[in-house]
Amino acid sequence: MRAGFRTRVPLSRIEDVQRLGLILILTATCGFAPGNGNSPVVFAAETLSTAAPAAVPDARRVIVCFGDSLTAGYGVDSGLSYPANLQRALDAKGYKYRVVNMGVSGETTKDGLSRVAHIVSLKPEIVVVEFGGNDGLRGLPIGDTQRNLDAIVDTLKKSGTRVAIAGITLPSDYGPDYVGRFNGMYPAIAKKYRVALLPYIYKDVYGLKGYIQDDGIHATAIGNRQVAKNIEGLISPMLRK
Repeated sequence: MRAGFRTRVPLSRIEDVQRLGLILILTATCGFAPGNGNSPVVFAAETLSTAAPAAVPDARRVIVCFGDSLTAGYGVDSGLSYPANLQRALDAKGYKYRVVNMGVSGETTKDGLSRVAHIVSLKPEIVVVEFGGNDGLRGLPIGDTQRNLDAIVDTLKKSGTRVAIAGITLPSDYGPDYVGRFNGMYPAIAKKYRVALLPYIYKDVYGLKGYIQDDGIHATAIGNRQVAKNIEGLISPMLRK
């Protein structure tokens, strides 16, 4: 085609194209097809639905492991923490529970008390309370630690959940008086509220080769398996199938 050459389109052809465009617009917006008696256009349902399938709710009863780094599983993969091992053990025995790890590294009993309302909101059937180690290592007043731990257990008990306490101890260089008072607060609270007590969460763990990390505080993957066994024994009277 030479530059500047223009083809004239008859006006009637332009009007025909405009009318066709109008018909197509009306067809799309009104849902009718031309030339078939204005029959509704039928779309397959699956082509219109974009909603994801509804998730099946988890009906299992809840066990919350509530504590600091010993519960969180500091230094190991999350799947190797004691709560994760406890979940596998309960599954293997046919128990229908969902174990929720609510451990936060570095927390004191005061931090735990600030979170206890959230724990209650999970509506757990059982809560394993493991706090105090960070209070002791920081040399915080035993009276404050005991009051915080007491308030945690009191709040949980009043909510209707069943509570178990997992205790810890301190190195001997903190002095016999401080260590003795620290160790004594766990049985005192357990007796007051009539809850299950594991005096030492590291029973059959601490001092065994390969069971404690190089920091001398946190359990290894192997150690956490034993901790899970200890906790399972602690809560076993509360479990139901």
